[in-house]
Amino acid sequence: MDERVTLRSHLDNSVRDAPLGPAVAAVIEAIATASIEVADLIADGPLAGITGRQSGVNSDGDLQKDIDVAADMIMRRALHATPVAGLLSEEAELPEFLDAAAPLCVAIDPLDGSANLENNISVGTIFSIRPRGNDIISTFFEPGTAQCAAGFVVYGPQTTLVLALSGSVDIFILDRRACEFVLTARGVKIAPNTPEFAINASNRRHWHGPVRAYIDECLAGTHGNGAADFNMRWIGSLVAEALRILVRGGVFLYPADARPGYREGRLRLLYEAHPMALVMEWAGGAASTGRRRILELSARTPHQRVPLIMGSVRGVRDVEAVHGGIEPLFDDSDSPLFARRGLFR
Repeated sequence: MDERVTLRSHLDNSVRDAPLGPAVAAVIEAIATASIEVADLIADGPLAGITGRQSGVNSDGDLQKDIDVAADMIMRRALHATPVAGLLSEEAELPEFLDAAAPLCVAIDPLDGSANLENNISVGTIFSIRPRGNDIISTFFEPGTAQCAAGFVVYGPQTTLVLALSGSVDIFILDRRACEFVLTARGVKIAPNTPEFAINASNRRHWHGPVRAYIDECLAGTHGNGAADFNMRWIGSLVAEALRILVRGGVFLYPADARPGYREGRLRLLYEAHPMALVMEWAGGAASTGRRRILELSARTPHQRVPLIMGSVRGVRDVEAVHGGIEPLFDDSDSPLFARRGLFR
């Protein structure tokens, strides 16, 4: 881009006339500033005393590393100085109450994918911002459509901020010399027809029939009934997978499966699936459980898990098509039913 647009100037222009504009801008700036500190900590790793050692488990039973705790503290400290009434973090069992009179609530995964750091794979921060409702707790149990902004930061070769705000998805890169984010892509739209999917294929034996049917037909490609041969991707980092979809297109699947702890999906609705769904939809894509639109879902518990299929509208709709009417725990892709129903017939 010819003109250098910083995050701050972009926010000033984007939310100038919005009722909660200044508050939303303050929260986004705080998260962006905190992410610079997190990026530096990740880059230094053991040189900064970050060993990757396990420091316990979080409130939802996931293994917790020292970097998870450090990132959570950095984000909390930054958000304490903003107009936030309630803060829900992956690293805490319940929301933290900050300023009861403040107009916003934030759900955040301070460091998604920390297990990847020992392999030097991209990790990130995911956040969701929504107006405070009648009370702080009930705000977190509203559908994802209540979000007024969302986004994620990718800590990789570059530190990248993806921001869904005012109906647009924009991408910023951290200028490390100036310590500020600079706009590099405005109004990003997901390519509609990229023949590419991402899924952890090692779990095939655990998948429900519709997922196996979809992936098998993608793999068959033009040798089956398909119009294209698909590429398969799997980074194992949600933020990196989402950024790739914004840049290249395709579809990402993290379905529910038959393993204990995965029967309702694995990703958290409030601070993973909801914000990713907002980014995808505002970039012209879609996000679904395979049966329902993610943004229409309301959480029953703070750390509720869901399946997530996201990406191009066509890719997500194809996955939904093979799910039509089938109960997830009682189907079998090898049954005669799936010989009649498939992605391309």
